[in-house]
Amino acid sequence: MDRRGGASMSANNSWQSQWEASVMPTYGTPQLELVTGRGAVVTDSQGKDYLDLLAGIAVNALGHAHPAIIEAVSAQVSTLGHTSNVFAHPQVIRLAEQLRGLLGPQGEQTQVFFSNSGAEANEAAFKIARATGRPRILTAERGFHGRTMGALAMTGQPDKRAPFEPMPAGVEYFPYGDLDAVRSLADDSVAAILVESIQGETGVIPAPPGFLHGLREICDEHGILLMIDEVQAGMGRTGEWFGFQTTTDEGFVPDVITLAKGLGGGLPIGATIAWPPAQVLEKGMHGTTFGGNPIACAAANAVIETIKGENLLQHVKKISAIFTDELAKESGVKEVRGHGLMLGAVLEQPLALDPLDYGLILNRPSPEVLRIVPPLNLTEEQAREGVEKIKTMLTDNRNQKKD
Repeated sequence: MDRRGGASMSANNSWQSQWEASVMPTYGTPQLELVTGRGAVVTDSQGKDYLDLLAGIAVNALGHAHPAIIEAVSAQVSTLGHTSNVFAHPQVIRLAEQLRGLLGPQGEQTQVFFSNSGAEANEAAFKIARATGRPRILTAERGFHGRTMGALAMTGQPDKRAPFEPMPAGVEYFPYGDLDAVRSLADDSVAAILVESIQGETGVIPAPPGFLHGLREICDEHGILLMIDEVQAGMGRTGEWFGFQTTTDEGFVPDVITLAKGLGGGLPIGATIAWPPAQVLEKGMHGTTFGGNPIACAAANAVIETIKGENLLQHVKKISAIFTDELAKESGVKEVRGHGLMLGAVLEQPLALDPLDYGLILNRPSPEVLRIVPPLNLTEEQAREGVEKIKTMLTDNRNQKKD
């Protein structure tokens, strides 16, 4: 049943027709036109509110219209909007220093390259691997690293690569979590191993215990660069600054970290952080006109400072427990996997209903998995509201199947 009603559907047809006529159909036609947001609540063009448990696919770390981001962006755009990388500016230096500081004493050795997205952050990682002179890169099956050509080549999903083949050469794939498979492929011809700390686009699959440490050992044995894609899991989403910190000890250090999504709190920015073995890109070897833009960097600085100031890492763990404890007990839920506020509720049967009809924004990276990646500052009240709405939806889904 369409709970939005005939009148709203008629109004929808106007903007949907405009969308279809003017926007390339790479995303299909959206169901909603969102016009405002505040915190974890967004409102569509028909005036209906939705609890946002998707956060722009893990992007809006502080929700919508957060005062700190508004203030930072407004102040920056009124003084200096863009410089290119011909010049420095205080925001980009401050952001690089903040990111290095998040890594503790080990971060003092790092350098940062700024771009505009997660795909671009991974393209920089791809070029770092190529610059070593070694021809091979290993990455995980079902992994997702972006849709630009280098990032797509490292994405372990054949259906996404097939329309654009031939891909850049030299990338090979192994089952995520399978160290024996990695050992069988690894030798001194491998430049880098790239994995997500939690696979997001294939159903929120965390790295198994010991997996990342095992990769570190293999990389050390063969002089291979270990690259961790933190585009979705990074910036506090797991209750730690980086997703790999949920399954490793304090001594664990990768060679490259890629970031984006939550880093800008809604503004487009990516970052590639490299330790000395991976600091191989020299002057003129890589670049981007908009990377490190003052406005995007101002937003990212505000995100980091707010996460620190509001103690959101601990808050994420508290709110996570509400979802995991309550949904794990729900009939029809096999398990709730993930860390912090990067969760996947694995269902016993596919969801045939539309979460939008229940006032929820979340998505299904696979038919049996609900991905829950809300703003990090989601309130306890909103978390419990979200749980109850999900439970109602799952009950209706079971009853519909019986009918």
